[in-house]
Amino acid sequence: MELDLGTAIDATPEESADACFTDAPGIGGTARRHRQILVDALGGAGMVNYPTEWWHWSYGDRYWALITGAAHTRYGPVDLATARSIPVPAER
Repeated sequence: MELDLGTAIDATPEESADACFTDAPGIGGTARRHRQILVDALGGAGMVNYPTEWWHWSYGDRYWALITGAAHTRYGPVDLATARSIPVPAER
């Protein structure tokens, strides 16, 4: 079921009269409650929001590291030789 979040995904500031901003003051109460659910759930899981796009959340990338103060990203190049030597737990 599609929920009211105030704008379509990927709405620009121009076409949405800035309603695409996560904390946009001009959206309705239902959309505000739905956005707050996203903020609570995704923020609570360690993700960070790009504040000009209510639908844009990051984890482990450069933006996430900048906002959280992490020393580095959570991902990057993988040394395949090392990765292949890591034991994989057997399925249960």
